[in-house]
Amino acid sequence: MSLMTPAAQARRAVDAQARTAPAPAAQARTGSAGQPRATPGEARRHELAAFLRSRRERIAPEQVGLPMTGRRRTPGLRREEVAQLAAVGVTWYTWLEQGRDIQVSAQVLDSVARALLLDPSERAHLFTLAGADDPAPVLECPSVTPSVRLLLEQLAPYPAVVVNSRYDVLAYNAPYTGIVGDLAALAPEDRNLMWMAFTPSYFREVLIDYRTERLGMVARFRAAMAEHSSEPAWKALLARALKASPDFAELWQRHDVMRPGNGIKRFQVPGVGLLSCEYTNFWLSPRLGTRMVTYTPLDEQTRALMDRLPTDS
Repeated sequence: MSLMTPAAQARRAVDAQARTAPAPAAQARTGSAGQPRATPGEARRHELAAFLRSRRERIAPEQVGLPMTGRRRTPGLRREEVAQLAAVGVTWYTWLEQGRDIQVSAQVLDSVARALLLDPSERAHLFTLAGADDPAPVLECPSVTPSVRLLLEQLAPYPAVVVNSRYDVLAYNAPYTGIVGDLAALAPEDRNLMWMAFTPSYFREVLIDYRTERLGMVARFRAAMAEHSSEPAWKALLARALKASPDFAELWQRHDVMRPGNGIKRFQVPGVGLLSCEYTNFWLSPRLGTRMVTYTPLDEQTRALMDRLPTDS
């Protein structure tokens, strides 16, 4: 049996450490101090845990009909009280608030949301952090305020419209009918820009680059539907479009996604001429949902021609 010098032992230890060191891909998941870097799932669970604690600690027992029982070490409700109000196990709720990797059902999250007196924004945040579909989502309000309607009118002669993330037309000014046609004559379920882009319509006739524009429409619709996949209105529009248009079905199978953005559109409007427009999104809610889209002239010729668009709704 040979004896190794201290130097040889040190070299062997270094070699062994090199053989067991993580690969570059794994090393990329550690921080500058060598500490493991949280994965997106872990980060979301930790954020969920902190959110639940903050909501629990703000509620006084008397707010939820519980008696005050002696001095409390921490503000708000205790974990076991939240579990009692939500009719869930204390251990399960404790694990949830500790950021454990556990399965969370939508029904239990609904009970927790009610127990913690969450408002609509807080409830939506809870389900987003938990990675679950809300069984009773807060639907996007389709109403348009009087101030928004007044702004639409004041933008004339520039076309402007209010749409939601599903491409439903919610409000518009008179010049906008010059590039999409008489919306009032359409059935409510057909007043949807994506539907009009994939089925015979005035909008599809005047939109010069409609084939390429449809690529972005489908990609944005798919991205937005990720948050609304369980809602009947979204599922109904998807089913109608798949049935009515092979082109839509083909693009839908590509699984492309895209965020809404600004850009340029061209319209060949009968009796008016070629309109080259820059469209701009103005968001009317904190989330990327309802937005006002304005069409402004890209050149002086378009600026002059826009005066020939309709002025009365």
